[in-house]
Amino acid sequence: MRIIKAPSIGRAHELVVKMILEKGWVLDTEDGEATVEFDEVALKIDNPASAPKVSAHSRFQERFMEKYAQDLVRGSDSVFEYDYHGRLFQWGERLSSGGADVSVNQVDYIVRKLSEARETRRAIAITWNPVIDESLDDCPCLQLVQCLVRNDRLQMKVVFRSNDMLTAAGANMYALTRLQEYIAGRLSLPAGSYTHISLVPHIYYKRDMNDIEPFCGRGSRIKPIPEVCSLCGKCR
Repeated sequence: MRIIKAPSIGRAHELVVKMILEKGWVLDTEDGEATVEFDEVALKIDNPASAPKVSAHSRFQERFMEKYAQDLVRGSDSVFEYDYHGRLFQWGERLSSGGADVSVNQVDYIVRKLSEARETRRAIAITWNPVIDESLDDCPCLQLVQCLVRNDRLQMKVVFRSNDMLTAAGANMYALTRLQEYIAGRLSLPAGSYTHISLVPHIYYKRDMNDIEPFCGRGSRIKPIPEVCSLCGKCR
């Protein structure tokens, strides 16, 4: 596993995009989407509140990121096949136990567990629901959230089964660190480090070609693999 340590989530976003575009390999997905893929990676940010929280090269800037974060933490009226707020705060759709519908607020569980035992390693939340996701085309990428209290700070570690590191990871990190701050506030603790693990990081280099060039800077910041450069052609 590659480990990228960065001073902010905005900088972590830039570094992982650079690594994938320069060292990754081309692979078409089961849905026929052209990607540049890479081995599993962990992004470690000691102080996720540090600036910049959003890369200046990202199409999605802070106003969009903040709305996305609020939807994750507070919920939204929009209707989706799934959303992370529902999976974290109301897990159990289509499941029943003892004749009653299942609806588990996993964030409340994390707060309660850490309140009872600050040293616990069991303060986790999951998103995957086999009843739904085994047949869902657009199934959750985020799989697990773990919170730890160490050195009197709330750490968060998250695991993605797959992660679009160009157009999604920036928003994912921004929103999840907002969730970290929310949980830390309920525990009257400061937020600590944030670790973002992607088991299959990738970039949709054909679909999102226009989003690559601002990160690349026409080759001044990133020198992508030949398949990406030949498709873009903006340096010629």
